[in-house]
Amino acid sequence: MKILVVDDQELNRNLLRFMLEQEQHHVALASDGEEALTVFDEFSPDLVLLDVVMPKMDGFEVAPLLKAKSADVYLPIIFITALDDKSSLEKCLQVGGDDFLNKPFDKVILSAKIKAHARTREFSIKTYKQNQELAYYQLHTEREHELVEHIFENALEKRFLLPELVEFNLSPASMFNGDLFLMAPSCTGGIYVLMGDFTGHGLAAAMGALPASKIFYSMTQKGLPVGDIAAELNSTLSELLPGNMFCAATILELNSSGRSFSAWLGGLPDSFLLSKEGKVKQKLTSRHMALGILEDYEFERDTIYVETELDDKIILYTDGVIEAENTKGEFFGEERLLRKVTASSFTELGSIVDSVKRFTGKQDQQDDLSLALVKCRPSNIEPQLSDEYMTTPLNMAMTLDAERLKQTDPVVDVVEMICAMKGCSEHRSNLFLLISETFNNALEHGVLGLESCLKDSDEGFCEYYELRAERLAELSAGAINIDVSYLPEDPKISFTITDSGDGFTRKNIANDDNNFHGRGLGLIKEIAESVSQNESGNSITVTYSLLHN
Repeated sequence: MKILVVDDQELNRNLLRFMLEQEQHHVALASDGEEALTVFDEFSPDLVLLDVVMPKMDGFEVAPLLKAKSADVYLPIIFITALDDKSSLEKCLQVGGDDFLNKPFDKVILSAKIKAHARTREFSIKTYKQNQELAYYQLHTEREHELVEHIFENALEKRFLLPELVEFNLSPASMFNGDLFLMAPSCTGGIYVLMGDFTGHGLAAAMGALPASKIFYSMTQKGLPVGDIAAELNSTLSELLPGNMFCAATILELNSSGRSFSAWLGGLPDSFLLSKEGKVKQKLTSRHMALGILEDYEFERDTIYVETELDDKIILYTDGVIEAENTKGEFFGEERLLRKVTASSFTELGSIVDSVKRFTGKQDQQDDLSLALVKCRPSNIEPQLSDEYMTTPLNMAMTLDAERLKQTDPVVDVVEMICAMKGCSEHRSNLFLLISETFNNALEHGVLGLESCLKDSDEGFCEYYELRAERLAELSAGAINIDVSYLPEDPKISFTITDSGDGFTRKNIANDDNNFHGRGLGLIKEIAESVSQNESGNSITVTYSLLHN
């Protein structure tokens, strides 16, 4: 060890040096307090033997100054004293002393004290170095987090906002959010909304948000339907994410009039369509697995289409809200959430987050809390429609017999062919909805003879699609004709879908304007310029304006 001996008696200094050097210590000497301060800076001792009574600056004065010079690491100061009164010894401790060595010196006791304090100092130095390393890594981590946070801000925070239509509240459990909420305008003046929940939370979960947001914004600019957006997200995330990571998500597109929306529902808790008064009108239950799990050939793009009334609301949320747990092990739950959002006093989503945090008490937040409220109102978004259209009229027709109907779903192909024409691609989502609805009505109700009333319950919904699959697999006769025309004068797309089923009479249609093979015409009429049916009810013609807004 390096030991500084401070004593105004030369005999004491030399005696201590002799004893210490015999123990293989390195020794420096000082005759008073002032000199001790100077020697300390040059020598950097590990321990100080300090006399109490000295000229110029005594031991009581210099001890705290020496301690201050080694504030980060334990510096043992052993007072050399002939004093034995209680008050003097107490003062030695008060000014920073750690031990005493009485005169005359006992070599064995001196050696034992030095060894004891050496172990303490060694531990102190080790702890100091570890703290320095921790501080370095903490600073390094903070800088990395700042960099990632900067990237996230640029990628996600400069988002499209429309507070008069969409309110959202994200309350992360840590710095980075495993939940994701994105919005984008549609080409026809509506809005797209995505709420996602990646496995876990924190930075690892948040990393999936970057590719997901890039795909979402890219696909919405092209006017893709929500099922296609989901398919593209699934394909990319299944390639990028590890096997134990996925993203539960709801993707919806609200029509520019606010009177209808389409939604792809994959793994999030049930959403709800609420009336203007706050009553539940429809439960929107997940129908697909989360994104990033299935291979492309397994993935299902099926989308629901829902008619709404002005000032209806759609409430979306992640499982962190309803699975928040209190000290009794109870979940906040769907029932409590619905009581909050349907109460007459409900005004903003932040109040629900506050309720969840009060429910869980002083416990640390275990998961991200995310909610969104989409209001079904007309938007003031300017449609981004093309002003260049193909000038040549075009007609195409196809007939799908029983074998073709079993093997293929032509909707995507027909939409792709239409959107390949100049000026049509911005309308992809609307065209997909129109053609998908009319074709599936023709197939399910016209050719397969299914009744929509089966889907009035959750059990019936499953039974309906099981029966659909069975009848389609056994189909031996039947056909659907699809005729598509492009009319450049307006310009417009007109298509007629005719099935080989029995149809229904005009009288039945008059009795129930919403009975188109058991499915409502409201959605189609909301988007199309005109809709007409033949007398037998097995053919529908839809005209859609490309100047539609």
